[in-house]
Amino acid sequence: MTTKPVGTIIEWGPTIDTAACTGCGTCIEFCHNDVFAWADEKVIVSHKNNCVAGCAHCATLCEAGAISFPTLEDLRRARRGG
Repeated sequence: MTTKPVGTIIEWGPTIDTAACTGCGTCIEFCHNDVFAWADEKVIVSHKNNCVAGCAHCATLCEAGAISFPTLEDLRRARRGG
């Protein structure tokens, strides 16, 4: 008899397109979990694991469209185990 794991760990967090980032800092101001930091006048993801699973509001606030998150298909694929 084969059993399925009760839960699946899904890596969640933002990715920043540094070429698109304007350095406005809106994401840093919004996120109170220390996910983002400054580096060379641009924003970087400094603590990805601090991101709240399922939250992607910073991406909706980014006027440059520089922040992305895993897609629904990425999440489904991770849930299926591959």
